[in-house]
Amino acid sequence: MGLTLVPTPLGNLQDITLRALDTLRSCDLVAAEDTRVARRLLSAHGITGKALVRFDEHSSQSNIDSLLARAASQAVAVITDAGMPGISDPGTALVAAARASGIPIDVLPGPVAFVCAAVLSGFALTPLLFDGFFPRAAAAQRRALALALERTGATVWYESPHRIVATLGAIGREAADVQVFVVREFTKKFEQQLLGTAAEILAALPAPPRGEFMVVLRGRPEGKAESASPQDDATIDGRIDELSAQGCSVAVIAKTLAREGFGDRATLYARATQRREHRP
Repeated sequence: MGLTLVPTPLGNLQDITLRALDTLRSCDLVAAEDTRVARRLLSAHGITGKALVRFDEHSSQSNIDSLLARAASQAVAVITDAGMPGISDPGTALVAAARASGIPIDVLPGPVAFVCAAVLSGFALTPLLFDGFFPRAAAAQRRALALALERTGATVWYESPHRIVATLGAIGREAADVQVFVVREFTKKFEQQLLGTAAEILAALPAPPRGEFMVVLRGRPEGKAESASPQDDATIDGRIDELSAQGCSVAVIAKTLAREGFGDRATLYARATQRREHRP
């Protein structure tokens, strides 16, 4: 009996653990954000005839009470359309209510999209902040960006295809020089990873933008600009050319320059890549 929160694949249906599949096979009831999506997942892994009920962000207190009543004597698995229940998805209110009622709760390890995006960025991640969806109001955007830029670690936001252009535009206005990493359609067929300034990423997006986005902003301690002096620029470019002539890959060049104190590896990787592409 009890509740088990089961993370589900972010896109690729093979990204699920054996323990998650065992839980879905053995439970008495699956509470799903969208039962149609749940059926596709269960069918892909040969799980049929499973009892399903809908539990989403619009579910009422009576829905929560009903699930807790079932969980008092049966095993109830809770899933969302993708990722970890409770992370920008339904689950938090149910867990809080279950804990208050003394219902046993378990959470299985599994996919969490923002962690994957942060790791892929190559930015410093200590501390790492997940800030949900990027704010819509201009004043809230400025506050969020000011706080993110003061951090030594990275900040991650989720974003929709309808808002990604406006979001990158806002970042570009407040932090034109800061490195941004964007992942589109993570783990899906048309996945795209983009590293650069907000303006550079905007230029590389498909028009119109499609899919789900994650935006990772590199911290800029004390809000200080990170532009190098012309002398530093010349030194860095000289080292890039020198290491390129030695046959070093872009990854090796970035690692070497970071070790020599010229900046963080992700920024140096982008610089070395751009220099190679634009060399005469």
